[in-house]
Amino acid sequence: MQRKRVLFLCTGNTCRSQMAEAIVNARLGDRWQAFSAGVSPAAAINPYTTKALAELGIVHLGEPKAPDVFQGQHFDLVVTLCADADENCPTWLGSAGERQHLGFPDPATARGSEEQIMPIYRQVLKDIAAKVPALLESR
Repeated sequence: MQRKRVLFLCTGNTCRSQMAEAIVNARLGDRWQAFSAGVSPAAAINPYTTKALAELGIVHLGEPKAPDVFQGQHFDLVVTLCADADENCPTWLGSAGERQHLGFPDPATARGSEEQIMPIYRQVLKDIAAKVPALLESR
C-alpha cells in the first residue's frame, strides 16, 4: 500500500510545521509521508523545537524551506498550521487532494529563560501530537 503524502505549512518552518512533520513521520510513517515548509522560511529550525521533539524520543533533522521546493508535486493533504500560512498560501503550486487548516499558537514568540520557554513548546507539541494524527486518521 502506498503511503499518503501530507504537507504542513506555517510561517517560518521552524516550529509548528516541523513538529507536525516529525510527529507524523515518527508515529504514522507506515501510512503517511510528511513534509513541511514555511511562507517565510527562517535560516534554521528553532533549537527548542528540536529539544521538545527529543524529549519525546523523536530525532528530527528538518531544515526550513519554502513551499516552492514542492512545486509540481502532489499531496493528498495540505495542512496550514497558522493564520499567516492559511492567508498567504491561497494557491498551492502543486496538486492537493484536500486542504485543511489547524491553527496553533506560535511558540517562537515566547520570551524568557529556557525554563520559561520550554513549557510553551511542550504544550504546542502536545496539541499538535493530539490533533494532527486525529486529522490524518480520519482520512
